Amino acid sequence: MPKMIFVNLPVTDLPRSKAFYEAVGAVNNPAFTDETAACMVFSDSINVMLLTHDKFRQFSPRAIPDAHKVSQVLLCVSADSRDAVDAMVGSAGKAGGGLDPTPTQDHGVMYGRSFDDPDGHIWEVMWVDPNFKPHG
Repeated sequence: MPKMIFVNLPVTDLPRSKAFYEAVGAVNNPAFTDETAACMVFSDSINVMLLTHDKFRQFSPRAIPDAHKVSQVLLCVSADSRDAVDAMVGSAGKAGGGLDPTPTQDHGVMYGRSFDDPDGHIWEVMWVDPNFKPHG
């Protein structure tokens, strides 16, 4: 069985965040969703747990940073094409996310852009040419 990742993100408005992540392609898993948390599925191995601040504090005693002001992590998800990168970032913008908070990367065989969600968490969307062979 492949390993799965569950990215846990503190959010200030759970319904708004759930709608945002649905707009960028995630599907809600109602089995792990209630009024304090929502499990948003990107793939068989990638899940994002949106947690209210009170719920998040049950898992960590550390302060919740304001992701609009500081960066703790940069999250990156792959895309199938350059157009898919632009489409996902465009969907994020239409859903209220910020566009390109990090520099666009265009290296011919690799193309990436980014968006931030309503709480300021930065997501990079990256495409790498499947025919690319690294040197070495």
